[in-house]
Amino acid sequence: MARRFIVEADGGSRGNPGPAGYGAVVLDAETGEPLAEAAEYLGTVTNNVAEYKGLIAGLRAAHALDPEARVQVRMDSKLVIEQMSGRWKIKHPDMRPLATEAMSVCPPGQVTYEWIPRERNKHADRLANEAMDAGERGEEWRPRVPPGGTLAAGVPEAPADDALAEPALSTAKAPARGWGAADLGTPATFVLLRHGETALTPEKRFSGSGGTDPELSPVGHRQAELVASALAARGTIQEIVSSPLRRCRETAGAVAERLGLEVRIDEGLRETDFGAWEGLTFAEVKERYPDDLAAWLASTKAAPTGGGESFATVARRVALSRDKLIARHTGRTVLLVTHVTPIKTLVRLALGAPPESLFRMELSAASLSAVAYYADGNASLRLLNDTSHLR
Repeated sequence: MARRFIVEADGGSRGNPGPAGYGAVVLDAETGEPLAEAAEYLGTVTNNVAEYKGLIAGLRAAHALDPEARVQVRMDSKLVIEQMSGRWKIKHPDMRPLATEAMSVCPPGQVTYEWIPRERNKHADRLANEAMDAGERGEEWRPRVPPGGTLAAGVPEAPADDALAEPALSTAKAPARGWGAADLGTPATFVLLRHGETALTPEKRFSGSGGTDPELSPVGHRQAELVASALAARGTIQEIVSSPLRRCRETAGAVAERLGLEVRIDEGLRETDFGAWEGLTFAEVKERYPDDLAAWLASTKAAPTGGGESFATVARRVALSRDKLIARHTGRTVLLVTHVTPIKTLVRLALGAPPESLFRMELSAASLSAVAYYADGNASLRLLNDTSHLR
């Protein structure tokens, strides 16, 4: 009877693209004993490339132990698992040769694939972070487990107790460079995409959660396709989360189709409810509700006429979703398809800027912004209102 191995693999990129590495471990399927480890610093590549490299290394390690063994691959990358399982198309040109290489390691039908949550992939994640840490120090990564199993001589065993084990996001401190802080591992990066145009957008009408929920206009659909092409070329997006409103779902759908990803809905990413102002222009609101508009412009605690949401209320809602998403997507690059107010709020909170800064930012339809969130609680604004993909 053929032996059975489990391959757990992972990859990461600190910057995406940025300094990257992969990790993989081969386990005995019967006992759970580690039989071999593999990890490597890759230089500057994307998360997806690093994940595929980890898969290839894990398969090769398993094949070296026993070419006839049955292998079950477990990874927390839904993209790699779904593509290698044949359920998703491999559209990105950088991924196709890597997938082909992975398929060539073992005979067809000998390997199965299973997606697992990140918290169940700690061994491979630790190896990937060790490889990145070592590479950035100019050192060579050394395995704890040599081919065949048991710990390498002189290498201490990692704690078995989950409470003592290394967290999924490595906090190993690399030597500080220049004025920068020590490396805190791969941040959770939110790429913030404002939805494409609707019929209300060029007329600059209030369009929030309480209105008609308009669909994308023909221009908006074209913008969604352009941003999808740009994101596919970058190859960095690993997950997609969208506001529940139609214009965002349609924009997210165009990107998801191009990247081969699924869209998850988060209610906290919906736009402000503008109450009685929904569908009106600024001039019309000023004419009909001058006192309410003046109060709204003077304080983020003031709500629009007719039971709308204040910006302070929206900020609390968005911050709650932000914290949940950071916890769920540690070390991942996630596309959030949302609206003007949630994006401005995330940027404002990342910068620690005062509430009135909301009125001092420009966000075009189908624009991209980005914020990275680190393990120490700090955030870094990396991009704001990029529309180069539309030109």
